[in-house]
Amino acid sequence: MDRNTVIGALLILAMLLAYQFLAPTPPPEPARQQKQTTATTSKATAAIPEQALADSAAMTGPAQDIVLENPDLRLTLSTQGGRVKQVFLKKYKTYDQQPLLLQRPGTSVQQLQLPVGGRLTDVSNLPFTPTRQGNTVRFTATVPGGGQVSQTYTLPAAGYEVGYLLAASGFQGEAARLSWRHEVEPTEKDLNKLRSESTVNFYTASDAFENLSPSGSGLEEEAPEEPLKWVSFKQMYFVSGLIPRQTTLQKAQLKTTAYPEDDRRLKTLEASVQVPLADLATGKGQFTWFFGPNDFETVNKVADGFNRNVDLGYAFVRPINRLVFVPMFQFLGKFITNYGLLIVVLVLIIKLALTPLTYKSYVSMAKMRVMQPELAALKEKIGDDDPAKMQQEQMKLYQQVGINPLSGCIPQLLTLPILMSVFFLFPNLIDLRQQPFLWSNDLSTYDDLIKFGFKVPLLGNHISLFTLLMTASSLAFAWYNNQTTPAAPGPVDMKMLGYIMPLVFFFVMNSFPAGLAWYYFVSNIVTIGQQQIIKRFVDEDRIKNVLEDNRRKMATGERKKSKFSEILDRQMKAAQEAQRQAGDARNGRIDSDKKKK
Repeated sequence: MDRNTVIGALLILAMLLAYQFLAPTPPPEPARQQKQTTATTSKATAAIPEQALADSAAMTGPAQDIVLENPDLRLTLSTQGGRVKQVFLKKYKTYDQQPLLLQRPGTSVQQLQLPVGGRLTDVSNLPFTPTRQGNTVRFTATVPGGGQVSQTYTLPAAGYEVGYLLAASGFQGEAARLSWRHEVEPTEKDLNKLRSESTVNFYTASDAFENLSPSGSGLEEEAPEEPLKWVSFKQMYFVSGLIPRQTTLQKAQLKTTAYPEDDRRLKTLEASVQVPLADLATGKGQFTWFFGPNDFETVNKVADGFNRNVDLGYAFVRPINRLVFVPMFQFLGKFITNYGLLIVVLVLIIKLALTPLTYKSYVSMAKMRVMQPELAALKEKIGDDDPAKMQQEQMKLYQQVGINPLSGCIPQLLTLPILMSVFFLFPNLIDLRQQPFLWSNDLSTYDDLIKFGFKVPLLGNHISLFTLLMTASSLAFAWYNNQTTPAAPGPVDMKMLGYIMPLVFFFVMNSFPAGLAWYYFVSNIVTIGQQQIIKRFVDEDRIKNVLEDNRRKMATGERKKSKFSEILDRQMKAAQEAQRQAGDARNGRIDSDKKKK
């Protein structure tokens, strides 16, 4: 991999990072502004009403808890409102090793509203009568002034999906309303990232995945016009979702509110949807509640498009992550329990698969090195005053010996999607969560063995040792490329730039997952070793003889011009014609000035 390719890759990465961190949030479209205005000004359709629409005092009663449990999930239901009270993920813990409650009283509120007397009535405080059979519980109640309502929860023998059947009869109206609010708590070490990654995702009836902007501050809200196939609350490595099976979620109102200065209540996620009463009366009110890890293999089985809760990056890298990296992590994880070593094996597999491209790129750079003495002679002859002519002569020389300058960078450009894929994948890969390696106890977040106790601009309050290793290997890689790649003419010192970019990325990557920095470190080391091995199989003297033979055949007409050579011919002729016209125009102006004088 030559110096220019490395720099190009780093610049592309820098532009994407700059877009992520520096690009301003685009203003909402007029239609969306109207939706937000409607949602904000109408109290009757607020995501979570401030007070019940019925006399809750008349509906209160003694509440009991009923627990459903399997090896993965412990679900606590309450007879008050017949709703989910607490969700405990048994196989996961918070970053400080506390039980991971994905939902609990005080931070999560669910409401069911049914039409009674011409208005929506909140039945969340109504006492329901439970009937249990194994891991199935049915709650029934009679709504004062209304009809009958039942809610049935079924927890399977394993997994994170909870069957939910909502039935209602005897009500006059068009739809019931389900509302849900959740406050994101500090389950992860990096609170800023957890806050910014927590959002409301939804999937429309036209199979479009959308979400509220996962901003780390401020208010976001939207009222989608289309019915929804599902809605979810994503909070980095975990997700809660409501998925209808025989009906749709209509007239949804979605909202997120971030609290940048609060380290206990990071963000509030809200959703409110309508369900047709006709479906609830005919047995079509079948839903699935999902409470579990945001793991691609797990969420991929829940519903169409539900795997989009796992952010696999931009559209051009998502297929690589989905079809290559995620399956490889899952496969290797069956045999390698240490994820630091797994990453090493992953790098070796990827580098081995890319060896033909690396070899082709190295041979192309070897050809360029062989021609360096002739290029230096051209530069000395032409000088630095006419870079256009120097470029023309350089292209002519490449044409004479049959060199395609792009043949070295194109193979490496094909590897850039892989570089970008891991950049987006690792911060969203739950497999790395709380996986220890060397001095880090969690590869999914930064290691902070060196702490300052205060914040440093652009750096934070720590230094990541894994990022230091990555930076050192990148500098070593730049030095190695500078030794093997001839200097390129131009106003920018490309060799110096090769040293500057790793230092810039040290500040960018200091708060990124340790696993990502470890991947790049191992990748740099393996690449240097790979090129050292390839170097032993490339004979530059033989390459020089081949180029000289190409020159002879090209001159005698024995060798036909390649398509690239024909393109170079046309470009050089166009450049020469442009220079001639510019010279004629310049001479014409000079003659005109002389005549005027």
